[in-house]
Amino acid sequence: MTSARDTVLGRIRDALALAPTPTVVVPRAYRTGRALPDDVRLDLFTDRLLDYKARVHRCTADRTAEVIGEALEGHGARLIGVPTGLDARWLTAYDGEVREDHPDVPPAQLDTLDAVVTASAVGCAETGTIFLDGSPGQGRRALSLVPDLHVCVVDLSTVEAGVPEAVARLVPERPTTLISGPSATSDIELERVEGVHGPRTLVVVIRTDA
Repeated sequence: MTSARDTVLGRIRDALALAPTPTVVVPRAYRTGRALPDDVRLDLFTDRLLDYKARVHRCTADRTAEVIGEALEGHGARLIGVPTGLDARWLTAYDGEVREDHPDVPPAQLDTLDAVVTASAVGCAETGTIFLDGSPGQGRRALSLVPDLHVCVVDLSTVEAGVPEAVARLVPERPTTLISGPSATSDIELERVEGVHGPRTLVVVIRTDA
């Protein structure tokens, strides 16, 4: 016996088969090519991140390990996860336990981590958004979403002024995760609830000369 669901879906398929299939042209006339001086881009990006309640640290590349170590220590992180391709020099000032992630680690085990440290692919100053694309220094999506603290390193040279410029730097075939501040949502009474869909705390280390 055919269910009502199958009947409805069958009629939709028949209608689609008979319907004309005109060529659809999607307009791509985005405003592109915008650029901002480094100091303006840095201030705008920082302002947007702070507005999202992220915690921001600016530093030069040679202080990366020091700033990451201080951030982890300040949050009491004693067990952290890292993607396999993360620069090991970034963790030389951290004296806790470090675990390299791999695809076979179940999400429940990732939840035992105090924090995760990753690099990033691109940033957008206008929206305060960080893009991760699954590259070796960034890891899989679960690693950046399950632990409650995410320390993310962003090089100022990868921060673009606007969304079109940022998206143009991405590889479409790579899995992309967009981060705009720590995870947060609002309930029916508009009460802000953090940590529901990802890390409750986001620490962004912006390397101003990288």
